[in-house]
Amino acid sequence: MQRRTFLDSMALGAGLLLPLGRAAWAASAGTPTQKKLIVVMLRGAVDGLNVVAPVADENYLRLRPTIGLALPGMEGGAIDLDGYFGLHPALADLQGLWAEKKLAFVHASGSPDSTRSHFDAQDYMESATPGRKSTADGWMNRLLAALPGVATPSRALSIGPVMPRILSGPSAAMNLPNGAAATRANILDKKEVGAAFDQLYGSHQRFGRAYQDGKQAHQDVMAAAAAALEHDKANPADRGAPLPNGFPDDAARLATLMRNDPTIQVAFIDLGGWDTHAGQGAARGQLANRLAPLGQGLALLARRLGPMFDDTTIVVMSEFGRTARENGNGGTDHGHGNVMWVLGGAVNGGHVHGDWQGLGDAALNEGRDLPVTTDFRHVLAQIAERHMGLGERQLQKIFPNLPQRGGRFQLFRT
Repeated sequence: MQRRTFLDSMALGAGLLLPLGRAAWAASAGTPTQKKLIVVMLRGAVDGLNVVAPVADENYLRLRPTIGLALPGMEGGAIDLDGYFGLHPALADLQGLWAEKKLAFVHASGSPDSTRSHFDAQDYMESATPGRKSTADGWMNRLLAALPGVATPSRALSIGPVMPRILSGPSAAMNLPNGAAATRANILDKKEVGAAFDQLYGSHQRFGRAYQDGKQAHQDVMAAAAAALEHDKANPADRGAPLPNGFPDDAARLATLMRNDPTIQVAFIDLGGWDTHAGQGAARGQLANRLAPLGQGLALLARRLGPMFDDTTIVVMSEFGRTARENGNGGTDHGHGNVMWVLGGAVNGGHVHGDWQGLGDAALNEGRDLPVTTDFRHVLAQIAERHMGLGERQLQKIFPNLPQRGGRFQLFRT
C-alpha cells in the first residue's frame, strides 16, 4: 500500500466527515422489501399526559395546576386534535401529518407489568416479554427472522452508541453512531498528529474541504462533550441515549440511508432526557425543550423519506408513563400507562385510539397513574401483521404469550 493511500485510510478511520458515498453504506445482494419499520424509543419515561393531553377532562388541570396545558386557543394552549385531546404545542411540526391523517396515537397504552424501574421496564419493552427477564433476544431481532426475503447485514439498522437490547439476537444487524459518538477524542486531537494531518490535507485536492469541515464539526461537538457527559452521569435511566437535540440530523441521515439502500427494512433509534421529576414545565420548559427537536426530527424523517414514507411505519414508545398528579417539585414521578405514537402513509391517522377511561380518581391505576388499557404488544403486533404482512404463527414467535386480541381499534386503513 502506498503511503498516501495508507494516510487516506487513516483519515477515514479518524472520524472525519469525508464524502464516502452510497457504496460505503449499501449492503451487498439481497431481496429488497418495500415495507419499512422505524422504532424510536424515549428512554426515561416521557409524560404522555402532556404529549397528548386530555385538556377537556375537568380533572386534568385539577391534577396538574402548574404543568397542565391550557385549552387550545389560549396562551400556552395545546393544539386541538379532536375537541378532547390536545397536542403539546412544542410538537407543532407534526400538525401537517395529523391533518393528512398520517399520524395517530394510542393512549393509555404500555406494558402490563407494574414495575416502575426504568431498567426493568425498558428490558420488557425491548424483549416484548413483560415480567420475564430471562428472554435472550429482542422482539425486533425476532421480527427480522420472520420477514420474507434474503437477510443482509444492513436489513436492520440501529443509530446510537451501542447495539440495543431490542435488536439483540441471532439475526444480523448493524449499528452506526449518532452525534454522541463524536464527543470521543480521536487521533487528530493529539497536537502533533493534528498538525501533521493539517499539513497533509489542508490543501488536498480531493479531501481538503471535507477535511476542514470534518475537523470543525469535531471541534464543535467536543466543546459540548463535557455537558453531555454530566447529563449521562445524572441520568442513568437514559442508558447512554443522547438528548433529542441532535435527532433532526440523525433523522435526516437515516432517511438518506434508507432511500439509498433499499435493503434496510427496520431501524431503531433511542433518545434520552425524559425523566422529568422536577421542573417539567407546561407549554414551555424542560419537556417542551425535549419535544421540539423530537417533533422536528419526525416531521423531517417523514418528509425526507419521500414516497418511501407510504410504505413506512414509525412507532414512538417509552417504558412507562408518569403520574397523573404533578409532584411538589413541578414535575411528575414514575407512572404506568402512556401514549404510543404511530406515523406512516398507510396509518389510520387523525385519531387518538385506545380505551380511554378518563382521569377521575376511580379510573386511575392505584389512585395515581393512567391505567394500561392497551398492551403495547397489541400495537406492535398489529404493525407486524397489517403493515409487515406477517401471519399469526409468526406473530406468536415474535410476541410469545401475547394475550388474546379482539375488538380493538384499526391502526391501518383498510
